[in-house]
Amino acid sequence: MTAAPVASAPPDLTAALPSGLPAVEREPVLPGGFVAGGLSAGIKASGRPDLAIFAVDTGRPAAVAAVFTRNRMAAAPVHLSQQHLLATEPAGRGRRGWARAVISTSGSANAATGPAGEADQAEIAAALAAALGIEPHQTLTLSTGVIGARLPVARVTDGLARLVPALGDRPEALLAAANALRTTDSTAKVATTTVELPAADGSLVTVRVSGVAKGVGMIHPGMATMLAVLMTDANADPAMLEALLRPAAARTWNQLTVDGDTSTNDTVFLLASGAAGAATVQPGSPAAALLGDAVTAVARDLARQQAADGEGAGTLITCQVSGAVDDPEARAVARAVVASSLVKAAAHGGDPNWGRIAGAAGNATLPAAPLLENGGLAPTEAAARAGQPVALDPDLLRIAIAGFPVFDGREGGPLPFDRSAARAAMDASELLIRLDLGLGPGTGEAFGCDLTEAYVRENAEYTT
Repeated sequence: MTAAPVASAPPDLTAALPSGLPAVEREPVLPGGFVAGGLSAGIKASGRPDLAIFAVDTGRPAAVAAVFTRNRMAAAPVHLSQQHLLATEPAGRGRRGWARAVISTSGSANAATGPAGEADQAEIAAALAAALGIEPHQTLTLSTGVIGARLPVARVTDGLARLVPALGDRPEALLAAANALRTTDSTAKVATTTVELPAADGSLVTVRVSGVAKGVGMIHPGMATMLAVLMTDANADPAMLEALLRPAAARTWNQLTVDGDTSTNDTVFLLASGAAGAATVQPGSPAAALLGDAVTAVARDLARQQAADGEGAGTLITCQVSGAVDDPEARAVARAVVASSLVKAAAHGGDPNWGRIAGAAGNATLPAAPLLENGGLAPTEAAARAGQPVALDPDLLRIAIAGFPVFDGREGGPLPFDRSAARAAMDASELLIRLDLGLGPGTGEAFGCDLTEAYVRENAEYTT
């Protein structure tokens, strides 16, 4: 598509774009109406924690929305969760419904395990339901780890018998669950924020949104992310949650990449207990906008934590793009830059090689139609634009690395800059790459990490 340049003052590329989202704390705080816990059930040979439960303790199911991997080798826990959501809300097409508990097992992905693996997952869900006194279809399942390995069902069920009585609502309970999600993650990933939403009488009620996530390798999601559980004590039905989660995922987890490989198990659940006492969130309302921002803020922070903890990584790469034709095109450029192996290697070496960034931006294409729909495009427009090249004019493109303007197409291209100072600025925990396309109002960002020798070593020996 073509677009005329925007006649306005060019944005400052030496600073990050404002997020406009509520502040997030990296603290393990459960919203009202939830309990959690985690322990070692013996799934991992290492003995590290590998079994987690998130449950609703209000005596009624929580509303749920979900996003799942689009990988055609989707694992048994993905299939079973979709079936259970479909059973609780047939109109939701397996993407929303009602649930009272989520169980996660770490150490075996239970992917490519055939009918036996599907039966294993169903047996674990039934055991969880029996332990909690609920129906099997009110459970949701997550698994992560080695593909092709079956779950040790007896160990999981024995672990359930120990874990269910110990579930709690204290911070240490949520942190234990977050730790039990991990595989190659070096740290647990938690985030929380609050917003004020109206009660039925018009007074304001504090509502919390919290989340945990795992995944630092095999990361290039086509939906949301590896594994994540978001919880809120807001009052919203499944359709409302789906309307909030899908665009949040499009702007955050779909913009996360570590190594360019999608997973068989990627899943995000958003559950709402209603325990805060706020009025039901209605579509298009100010409350929906506030809650959506809170969900996006937590998702964004978790995605950033995942990128920073990428396998072997030493640097979080954030690419922010302005001046695109629209937001989907800005996001496509940002993701193309952080996904580039050449850019990732340059970040690791502290090389301010803007040519690699320009080349990656010039290769950017829009994603598949479902992902464009999640990001806000109408179905017909999404179908027409899917896979199309992003609009980019080299004569308008501007690039900055770590606060140093390095390229400006309006001034003939390459700019003089202090390479030694730029290299020194790149030697930081986070590297900001800024681009402005000069074509429109679109903005977007993506998160990745540098490519290191440690990544190769870790994945060369992953199953041995």
